[in-house]
Amino acid sequence: MGKVTGFKEFERQDEGYTPVKDRVQHYKEFTVPLSDAEITKQGSRCMDCGIPFCHSGCPLGNLIPDFNHMVHQGEWQKASWLLHSTNNFPEFTGRLCPAPCEKACVLGIIEDPISIENIEKNIVERAFKEGWIKPQPPKTRTGKTVAVVGSGPAGLATAQQLNRAGHTVTVFERDDEVGGLLRYGIPNFKLEKEIIDRRLAILKAEGITFKTNVNVGVNYDVEKLHEFDAVVLCGGATERRSLPTPGIDADGVVQAMDFLTQQTKVVFGKEVKDQVLATGKDVIVIGGGDTGSDCIGTSNRHGAKSVVNFEILPKPPGHRSPTTPWPFWPLQLKTSSSHEEGVERNWLINTKEFVKDENGKLIALKTVNVEWKMVPGERPQLIEIAGTEKTWPCDLALLALGFTGPEATIAQKLGIETDARSNYKAEYGKYQTNIPNIFTAGDMRRGQSLIVWAISEGREAARQVDIYLMGKSDLPTKDATGDLVAL
Repeated sequence: MGKVTGFKEFERQDEGYTPVKDRVQHYKEFTVPLSDAEITKQGSRCMDCGIPFCHSGCPLGNLIPDFNHMVHQGEWQKASWLLHSTNNFPEFTGRLCPAPCEKACVLGIIEDPISIENIEKNIVERAFKEGWIKPQPPKTRTGKTVAVVGSGPAGLATAQQLNRAGHTVTVFERDDEVGGLLRYGIPNFKLEKEIIDRRLAILKAEGITFKTNVNVGVNYDVEKLHEFDAVVLCGGATERRSLPTPGIDADGVVQAMDFLTQQTKVVFGKEVKDQVLATGKDVIVIGGGDTGSDCIGTSNRHGAKSVVNFEILPKPPGHRSPTTPWPFWPLQLKTSSSHEEGVERNWLINTKEFVKDENGKLIALKTVNVEWKMVPGERPQLIEIAGTEKTWPCDLALLALGFTGPEATIAQKLGIETDARSNYKAEYGKYQTNIPNIFTAGDMRRGQSLIVWAISEGREAARQVDIYLMGKSDLPTKDATGDLVAL
C-alpha cells in the first residue's frame, strides 16, 4: 500500500494551528490545512505491512490501507467511496476521534504512525468540495416505520442505514437542533456546526424526518412509540457525574456541559439567560479528559484571569507506557490545542471543599495531594498525603467528570431492563432490548464512549433492526475480526 519506500522517504506531517493570540479571539476552527501534495505524501507513507492492525484498532473497521493507497495514487473519489463504505460521517471522526487506528498502526512500532485521521478529514472535505457526496434515497420503500430517539452520531448513523434499507425513519431530538453532543457538547472551535448542517441536508434529502424539541417520555408520550414497527434508542449517556464534596452547591460550581452548551448557543445568537462566563475569573476545571480540555479552551476565549486543571489520576508518561503495549490504546500524556492556549495542569490532586462566602458564592477550593495504593487482586486505594493541603482562589469551578450513564426515564416508562451501570440492556451484536421491537445503541447501551464507537453501534444496530423487520438484511456488517463482510 502507498509507496513501497514512502515511510522511509517522508516524515509524518500534521495540520498546524493559527497562533494562540489570534485563535482565542474567536470560536471558529483554527487548523492550517496541509497542501494536497503533502497529503498525498502522507498517504504514501502507508507501508505494505502484510497484516495491518489499523482497521482492527478502528471500531468501524475502516479500510484504511485501501483509502491511503487511493490518496497516494491521486484517486480521491475512490478514496471517498472506500471511506464512506464503513463510516457514515468521516467529517466528524476526522475532527474529533482520538484515532485508535493510529495507535494500532504497524509503522507506529518504530516510527511516527500514518496520519490516518487527517487523511480521512481531507478525503471527505475534498468529496464535499467536488460534489461527490450526494443524497442517495432508497429506490423502494418497505412500508415499515422506525423511530430513532436521539440525534447524536449513533442516532444519525442508525437513521441513515435504516433509511438506505428502505424503511421510513423519524428521528426525535429533545433539543432545538439536531446533533446531540456534536451540536452543543463540542465547542465550535473543534467542530463548526455548519459541518453538521451540511450532512443533515444530505440526510433530509434522502428522506429522513427530523423532529426537534421532542423529549420522549416528557413532552412526547412513550406510548406513541408503539405506533412504529421498530424503535431504536440512541439517547446517549447524559447523567452527569458530580462530587460528594462539601460546598458543591456553591454559586460558581457548574457542570461542564452547561457551560459549553451555553457558549455554543450564544455563538449562534440563541438567547441564554444568565450565561456562565469565565471572564476575569480564577477558573478551575476538575477533570482531565476531552471535556475538561474544551472547558479550558472556552475559558481562555472568555478571557479568564487564570485557568487551572485538576486530575485525580497520576500524570501519564510522555511516551507509550509498557503497561499498554502496541497495538493497544496507550497510556500516554495528551496535550491538546486548548492546553497549549494556557493552563496550569495538576495531577494526583483531590478537591476536599468548595469554599463559599456569606452569600453562598464560590471563592476558593481546598485540596489535598493523593497517591494510589495498588494491591494485587484489590481495587486501587486513594491515599491522602498529610501536609499537602492547599487553598486555591476560585470564582468558577467547572465539573468535567464525565457521565455515569443514560437517563432512566424512557427505560422506566417502557419497562426496559438496565444493567448494573444503568445502561440500557442489550447484547452486543444484537442490540435488542427485552422488548422485541425496541433496540438501543451507542452510549445509551455501552456507557460513555467514543464517537467512532457510536457510529459503529448505530450501523450494527440498524442491520439488526432490518433483520427483525424483514427477516434478512443487505446492510453491511463486520465479522469478529473487524473485517467488512458485506457491502
